[in-house]
Amino acid sequence: MKYVFGPVVSRRLGRSLGVDVVPFKTCTYNCIYCQLGPTTRRTLERGDYVPLEGVLEELRRKLAAGVAADYITIAGSGEPTLYSGLKRLITGIKAMTDVPVAVITNGALLWMPEVQEDLLDADLVVPSLDAGTEASFARVNRPCTGLGFDRMVEGLAAFRRRYRGQLWLEVFLLGGITDTDAEVALIADAVERIRPDKIQLNTLARPAPGSDVAPVPRDVMERIARRFGPNAEVIAHYELSRHATRAEIRPEDVLAVVQRHPCSMADIAQGLGISLDEAAEHIAALTEKRAVSEEIRDGIPFYLANNTERDR
Repeated sequence: MKYVFGPVVSRRLGRSLGVDVVPFKTCTYNCIYCQLGPTTRRTLERGDYVPLEGVLEELRRKLAAGVAADYITIAGSGEPTLYSGLKRLITGIKAMTDVPVAVITNGALLWMPEVQEDLLDADLVVPSLDAGTEASFARVNRPCTGLGFDRMVEGLAAFRRRYRGQLWLEVFLLGGITDTDAEVALIADAVERIRPDKIQLNTLARPAPGSDVAPVPRDVMERIARRFGPNAEVIAHYELSRHATRAEIRPEDVLAVVQRHPCSMADIAQGLGISLDEAAEHIAALTEKRAVSEEIRDGIPFYLANNTERDR
């Protein structure tokens, strides 16, 4: 399938059936920590990047096959709010299933009234906030020209005022950059303006290619979580969810996952709820077809889809 992948076990969403609606690394940011590497198309231009009916048809087939999911999650290898068919997509999903719809977004375009409108029918929206000042925003997220920190934060706050669903704010912290007391205090000020239902603190789980950014230690993350209050939690360290159940997994399911995120063998096994031996068999089959490549990061093999497989 080109647009639907998983379900995978998500740290936040249980069994999450993914829907990817923009081409690989089409994004409003070029974040220094992104595990997918540099953004290949940094843009503010929304468009019909993928055919709506094609996406919905793939989802129908997946659901008809009896795939169980806790959420249908619009996310993937780019920024989903760049897809101009987002509202119609959410409406179409809700017409075919009672599974709640989540959208994972960097939140950069929520100052646009049309983007806010597109997201109002989602059950859960998970935007991100990675900085507390214009300077750190520019350093960490490296946004497209025309995006400023104040506009981004005000967009998140404006959306919160309109939106009646659950808003979980991911705060992604980097060691020595955004985990300082001064920066955390400024991020907390921005969070106060946004008023999310949950604050989820995250940091690097795996090395970012070509980057020397560092994760924040768990004890520091826990201390920062207490600074944000009782609705804050640390999600940085992956633990296999109780939602993980054995499913009929094929090599193409593994390929769909590594197209969106470079994965270690353990990531694949845990994310798809299969054994390490099964994950290794699928990777071997994909390697033989030259669909995936191995890349060593900090001494750990990670598997990535080859460019010809990842481009649309």
